[in-house]
Amino acid sequence: MLGADLSDELWSARLLLEDPALIRRAHADYYAAGADVATTASYQASLPGLVRRGMDETRAERLIRLSVELAGQARDEAGGGLVAASIGPYGAYLANGAEYTGDYGLDELGLLSWHRPRWEILASAGADLMACETIPSYPEARALARLLTETPSVKAWVSFSCRDAACLNDGTPIAEAAALFAGNSQVVAVGVNCTAPRHITGLITKLSGGLPVVVYPNSGETWDAARGRWTGTADPLEYGQAAEEWQRAGASLIGGCCRTTPEHVKQIRAHIS
Repeated sequence: MLGADLSDELWSARLLLEDPALIRRAHADYYAAGADVATTASYQASLPGLVRRGMDETRAERLIRLSVELAGQARDEAGGGLVAASIGPYGAYLANGAEYTGDYGLDELGLLSWHRPRWEILASAGADLMACETIPSYPEARALARLLTETPSVKAWVSFSCRDAACLNDGTPIAEAAALFAGNSQVVAVGVNCTAPRHITGLITKLSGGLPVVVYPNSGETWDAARGRWTGTADPLEYGQAAEEWQRAGASLIGGCCRTTPEHVKQIRAHIS
């Protein structure tokens, strides 16, 4: 939307290095459009990923903390709102599309060890809560559930990436994955993101356990890997109308993921109570 080239294994985290002011501007645009929450540009920022880029761990940690500072500055300028520190999946670090399959070749203990350093940094960076998002696999969900128990002061939402209207990308029924967090007072919501809008209503109906439901699907476009471009439509008005249906189905918190813009947020605001 703002002209940045994100064709990089660091994705939006690349701008923490090259143009942090643009990240702050993007957060400000979404707050101005009516967003209540900004998720930080830490989704694809991890210590191993930043070290792989050539920096030492001290600078890598500083950049991860910067992601929270930038969102906080935009929030303060907007006069209110929340900052959610993005905890992206292990597959985002791999930068090979594994977040869309959950096929990592790493077990729960390995995932726990990989997530822990960034988790500890973001837990102390001043965000209002964690956004454990685009989680495609059951072992990774279990690892994040264990990290929550290690940091009882942290609040979080947990959202899964799904391949259809019933299952995570690794084939686990969403109800089974969500049950890991039922009854956990640290979890403020559980739901779905980075998923096609057409699957959202069906997924909402399979979520239970007393927790509020959060949904923020993609724009509706599809990535054509062979041609290297997005295809399909991303009409903000249609997205806003779909948000009404998601609210009726039981979603309490509604937003947008890949390819959604401030205009999508405005339409959500216009269509839901």
